[in-house]
Amino acid sequence: MPTLINFKICDNSPECGGIAICPTNAMYYDENKKSIVIDNEKCISCGLCKPNCPVSAIHVAKTDKEFQQLKKEVENDSRKIKDLFVDRYGASPISDFFIISEDQVEEKILKEGITIIEIYTDDSIQCLLKSIPIKDITDEIEGDVSFFKLKRTEQLEKSYKIKETPSLLIFKDGSYKDKIDGYFDSNQIEEFKENIREILTL
Repeated sequence: MPTLINFKICDNSPECGGIAICPTNAMYYDENKKSIVIDNEKCISCGLCKPNCPVSAIHVAKTDKEFQQLKKEVENDSRKIKDLFVDRYGASPISDFFIISEDQVEEKILKEGITIIEIYTDDSIQCLLKSIPIKDITDEIEGDVSFFKLKRTEQLEKSYKIKETPSLLIFKDGSYKDKIDGYFDSNQIEEFKENIREILTL
């Protein structure tokens, strides 16, 4: 039976855990489409891909009836990627899912929409409970928003003139807009969000 992906909450990454674990190569990343693709003729419905998706975007049907039900659920799903964020600005990364390397920056920047990349160091990590949830930062931003965490390097420091970590790099429609340097805690959330709004209107 077919396997399907809920692309409303999938970041379409070539590093998809489902691709890595698929025993028949039925799931793969299409470089031309820039998207994860499933060849259901090769899929054996083993279900190995499902637990390897950290946001539960992969669904495996065992019957036609189940497939139709899953398809309907996906179509009616009102969530977006930003609804699933559990990481917090300035805090230790909770999920490896949001951590990227420097050589992945270009491929992660959305061509249409907002991409936010937090630059951090081990020394800049703050208290989780006092830090601002990413979802609270992005909830007022219209359209698609992607968020990632990236460890600070000398090259990043020079390229984006980072003075203090954590630092928030903000990209819109594939272009770098500006950054916010320094830590903001939950008591400063409105100020922080206003800074982001101003950057997005530049």
